[in-house]
Amino acid sequence: MGKAIAFRLLSSLGVVAGSSILVFCILYVLPGDVVMNMIDPSSMSPEAIANLRRQLGVDRPFHEQFLSYFGRVLQGDFGTSLVNSEPVLPKIITHFPATLALTAAASVVSVIVGVVLGVLSAIHRNTVIDIVARVVGLFGISMPTFWSGILLILIFSVYLGWFPAMGSDGLETLVLPALTLGMLGAGFIVRIVRNSMLEVLGEPFITTLRAKGLPERAVMYRHALRNALIPAVTMLGILIGEMLAGTVVIETVFSRQGIGRIIADAIMAKDLPVVQGVILFSAMVYVIVNVLVDISYLYIDPRVRRPQS
Repeated sequence: MGKAIAFRLLSSLGVVAGSSILVFCILYVLPGDVVMNMIDPSSMSPEAIANLRRQLGVDRPFHEQFLSYFGRVLQGDFGTSLVNSEPVLPKIITHFPATLALTAAASVVSVIVGVVLGVLSAIHRNTVIDIVARVVGLFGISMPTFWSGILLILIFSVYLGWFPAMGSDGLETLVLPALTLGMLGAGFIVRIVRNSMLEVLGEPFITTLRAKGLPERAVMYRHALRNALIPAVTMLGILIGEMLAGTVVIETVFSRQGIGRIIADAIMAKDLPVVQGVILFSAMVYVIVNVLVDISYLYIDPRVRRPQS
């Protein structure tokens, strides 16, 4: 088991390295001029512009820029913002708690709503409960988050006045963004849990448990649900990455000061070090989450712990 975890960690380092290379290459070939976005060309001489390019290192060949960037990343230096000259990593760390709180709350919403509706849908197959659960799941998957976020603001902030529409201070400001982002994940989990539960309920060991007189509640929740959760856990690891990406839209709609809002502003200003830093940091978080998901299999499914013959 220890060897498997160590191998997973090593392969995760390769994923992070590959992500950093891909991000750097994509941003390098994007059209536009970083220096011209920073200054007013009419207010500086060509010599001053050339000196600024040399100071920023953007006049060097691609391989030199990449090796310099990758070397700084290995030392924990994500660069400096081209807009306000602030170090990128401290800026990310300062704003990450707001994004972490949003992603964690959205994950809780996804798991609770998705698992509950998925189980009820499987147990009450082809009934009104099943239809309602599947409609809710389809709604969560189909609706764009910016649209559903604006809709929740109109209902619960403008008309009812229950929750604030903007901000990132306090639990009240977290409710609507978490619901908006969480319903997206819940839609996928509903379908996966439903299908997994129906598949597990058709297995011979479920029939054996029922023949032995085990209570139906124990059959459903102690045995069937535990086996059906494995695909849902896998999907949750993927959805957390989707939620991290979705915070760009959600934090813009709800005016939250997280790393999603940072990268949105950096893209508009073509602040490449900030964009690279946020994407690399998000990739690292995503890899860590998926490693934890892989480790959780050891506790959810005893067959994973069993040595192969």
